[in-house]
Amino acid sequence: MSQQLPDVQASSPTVSIGLNRVGVTGVEKLVKIDRDDRRPIVLMAEFEVFVDLPKWRKGADMSRNMEVIDETLEIAVSDTTSGVEDVCGTAAERLLEKHDYTTKAEVHMEATYAVHDQTPESDRLTQSTADIIASATATEDGTREEIGARVVGMTVCPCSQGMSAARARETLLDLGVEDGVIEQFLDTVPQPGHSQRGHATLTIEAAGEPNVDVTDVIEVARDSMSARIYNLAKRPDEDHMTYSSHTDAKFVEDCVRAMAEGVVNQFSDLPDDAIITMKQSNDESIHQHNAHAERVAKMSALRSELNGS
Repeated sequence: MSQQLPDVQASSPTVSIGLNRVGVTGVEKLVKIDRDDRRPIVLMAEFEVFVDLPKWRKGADMSRNMEVIDETLEIAVSDTTSGVEDVCGTAAERLLEKHDYTTKAEVHMEATYAVHDQTPESDRLTQSTADIIASATATEDGTREEIGARVVGMTVCPCSQGMSAARARETLLDLGVEDGVIEQFLDTVPQPGHSQRGHATLTIEAAGEPNVDVTDVIEVARDSMSARIYNLAKRPDEDHMTYSSHTDAKFVEDCVRAMAEGVVNQFSDLPDDAIITMKQSNDESIHQHNAHAERVAKMSALRSELNGS
């Protein structure tokens, strides 16, 4: 006769303190995202799974967490899903059902996604990558899901560019060039400014499902910076990126505001209580520090501000 093993996790802890998050991290699974009339996207995704823990219980059922996430993701792999946020939402709800002592369950996921591109001038096929971000939080009040992406681009500093324009104006004046010609030249040829690699993060969270295509999120985030960048770049493409970025110089603050405008224009069907998170971080080229800006707001607030209310 087999001996029943003790359930140590269900015993009382030495210190009676509740915990916000207990779970597992670094869980890797293949996930398939279904697409109309196209092959599904297959992702190697990394998951984090958490539940809250009351003060009277020593530990969470880690094996039960793994059982739920394995079952849910295996179904997702075999049947495909409309979005990775749905996988997170289903897993969070199942975690809540299987842990009778918890009041909140969270599932977070990240994966690298390859975006097919064409270079801007040479028209060559190439690829770029974006990090897909998804999560879900399930409570007795319902489930909120989040979908988003983190992308890389290029920005140019307007302040540095302004100083270069002032220097060029003085030099041309000293050479005897007329004021009108100088202004025409500076309006036509953007002056140099120090550039940096920018990292834009955009996520959308809503009750139930956001019903947002992650590829649209990626596009909005990429367009928020001074210029897109490409893995493959012939000399005409390099010239295009350099020129384009200098015609649209942006601070990190400008990038976040451009993201906000892009969200309102692209996702007009989002409910007012959807929560939008926008972050921009720049790897500064002439400083040892980096620049950062962010905004977290409900969709209603962004609509109101952009409409001048």
